[in-house]
Amino acid sequence: MAETTMVMPAKEAGRVSSGLLYSLRIVIIAHAVSLLVAASMAGQSVATNHSTIEAHLLVALVVHILALVQIVLAVLVWRPGRGAGWPALASLGLFLVGAAQHFTWIWLGAHVPNGVALFGLIIAVLVWSWSPGAARRR
Repeated sequence: MAETTMVMPAKEAGRVSSGLLYSLRIVIIAHAVSLLVAASMAGQSVATNHSTIEAHLLVALVVHILALVQIVLAVLVWRPGRGAGWPALASLGLFLVGAAQHFTWIWLGAHVPNGVALFGLIIAVLVWSWSPGAARRR
């Protein structure tokens, strides 16, 4: 007797919506790039007597907007999409640490470590988003 195999659609086969996941990936990449640009502008501002501080502040605004969009998409991947939940929490952490940057800008002893924490979190979420496990349902 011949065996038959059924091919199930992606949702039934245990995969998160590819459109939602790709949207999250794009926002995470944009967020990582904007953090890199913000850090670059901050370094240039310190080195050149604050000449690029306005650019640093403008990029920081973009970082916050992307963080909010990332939270929404990460929650959608997690709850209705049944994906991993920790990226949503990490995205919230990115937003909160980024908000703390506004209050610690005068104290480089706190501002710089917060920036390092931002980079650590965004890299963790970025690596996860492109891993095969990101598409698996929980």
